[in-house]
Amino acid sequence: MWGIVRRRFISNLRTQIQSVVYASGFYSSSAKQMTVRDALNSALDEEMAADPTVFLMGEEVGEYQGAYKITRGLLDKYGPDRVLDTPITEAGFTGIAVGAAYHGLKPVVEFMTINFAMQAIDHIINSAAKSNYMSASQISVPIVFRGPNGAAAGVGAQHSQCYAPWYGSCPGLKVLVPYSSEDARGLLKAAIRDPDPVVFLENELLYGESFPVSAAVLDSSFCLPIGKAKTEREGKDVTITAFSKMVGLALEAAEILEKDGISAEVINLRSIRPLDRAAINTSVRKTNRLVTVEEGFPQHGVGAEICTSVIEDSFEYLDATIERIAGADVCMPYAANLERMAVPQVEDIVRAAKRTCYISV
Repeated sequence: MWGIVRRRFISNLRTQIQSVVYASGFYSSSAKQMTVRDALNSALDEEMAADPTVFLMGEEVGEYQGAYKITRGLLDKYGPDRVLDTPITEAGFTGIAVGAAYHGLKPVVEFMTINFAMQAIDHIINSAAKSNYMSASQISVPIVFRGPNGAAAGVGAQHSQCYAPWYGSCPGLKVLVPYSSEDARGLLKAAIRDPDPVVFLENELLYGESFPVSAAVLDSSFCLPIGKAKTEREGKDVTITAFSKMVGLALEAAEILEKDGISAEVINLRSIRPLDRAAINTSVRKTNRLVTVEEGFPQHGVGAEICTSVIEDSFEYLDATIERIAGADVCMPYAANLERMAVPQVEDIVRAAKRTCYISV
């Protein structure tokens, strides 16, 4: 009897320790490099191997192995019954996937770009997000909607929008925004295992980027908690919040600021809904300054929500006006020079952080 109790105690303790360590980013300091593309691919592979109810569907996910090769090799391994190529009809295959989730399967729906999910918005919002509430919790909808989100390069206004604020405003959805390979792998596993619909917003320009991952991250049991931000860099003078590709820019800005004697703390949000308000406010109460960074439009953006949270919970700790860095309030230009002007750059973040520290720029 004592042996059973002891084993359960040790198992529970190990789980609690792993949750703390994963959230703190301790496991990020390893030597092996992995691209975000491979991190997503391996997460899909392992979850499909572990759970026969998980299946993939979308345009070119099978024979072509994915428009961005995220589903590479999965058709050969799991067959056409679990890796389904669809016609170019987002409304059709998204509706089929939501219906499958109603009946206990776990679809992972790939959109060639999240912009195309607009064709299926009714299924995502009115069917997937609201069914659990409207059925008094009798219907679970374990489904993942994933694909590249935000600006890429030279793809114009209809393929460049950031939908994090759109989906982040909808009750019933969870919205995840990975930056690194660790994020991509751990958060996608969490999304697939979650009983609720998850919108998984990737970034096309990050797919080929390599990041260090540890043996723990590569373990098939690795999974990150949904709704927990990660402090990518400790600092004491100003807090910089960012998500997805903007985390990289924030870290570059922090390196530049350090040369000018400014210690910036960089928070990788990881999750838009739920938003880790506690982590954000804890950091601001330490640094007394805040810069929010996102590539989407400024009006009604994620940064606006963060600003409101800090004003409501930590206003008395602020020593400077909050700075918001966002994309320009215009449709994305096609020309490369104009496109660069429409999305945040490292120098924008540096200047904003210096303003909060009352350093003239």
